[in-house]
Amino acid sequence: MIEIKQLAKKFEVENPKKLSEQAKKDPRLKGRFFHSVMDVSFSVDNGQVLGLLGPNGAGKTTTLRVLSTALQADSGEVNINGIDVLKNPLEARKKIGFLSGSTGLYGRLTGRENIAYFGQLHGMSKSQIEDRIQVLSQMLEMESFLDRRCENFSTGMKQKTAIARAVVHEPEVVILDEPTTGLDIMATQTVLDFIRDLKAKGVPVIFSTHHLDEVSELCDRVAVIDKGLSKFDDTIEQFGQLASGNMNSAFLQTIKGSN
Repeated sequence: MIEIKQLAKKFEVENPKKLSEQAKKDPRLKGRFFHSVMDVSFSVDNGQVLGLLGPNGAGKTTTLRVLSTALQADSGEVNINGIDVLKNPLEARKKIGFLSGSTGLYGRLTGRENIAYFGQLHGMSKSQIEDRIQVLSQMLEMESFLDRRCENFSTGMKQKTAIARAVVHEPEVVILDEPTTGLDIMATQTVLDFIRDLKAKGVPVIFSTHHLDEVSELCDRVAVIDKGLSKFDDTIEQFGQLASGNMNSAFLQTIKGSN
């Protein structure tokens, strides 16, 4: 289970005068600090998928990076299966599979070598890594390019490799930041099927997306963030009821109703 309560994270702005006019009007800008996340709370149980929604710049990526231990929160609580992520980030990191917005693959290494390297970082044995790569390559349909250098990969190949790398250690929770952005229909379907498989195995998944059809198809819960604040955290059924089942209207109503 993943629980986030009243999460907050701010960043110092080196020169506020150089910000765009739009940024200057953002209510999260206070003096020399931009409060990217001000008060965010949501939860997801084992075997559930939560869709994290919000406009660009709402604070979704910052929230996910705090949850993954890549950033340290200023305040709030983050718990993963009973572990306090903010107090024990090293312990929590072992249980997390995190896909960031950029794949960050080593271009001169093959897909297999990229995945194996992260398996080694997680303390896996050579045989464990080989067995896991075989399973993941089949699940993500990577067999045809697994032993090619990543610098020659298509967007879909890179994303599949990055996902495999993120979950090579069989994490207890999986966090995906816009996992289908830029993918074609076939690659997108493979990624969505992979999320379904995680769900079937009881692994809680949080993924941010702008594609509401993916939310309708996969999610048990929905969380909406706008301007660093939680605006919705409930079941997919409750979210749909905001606008008689129309997901786009429900999202717009949640955002506009909060302004």
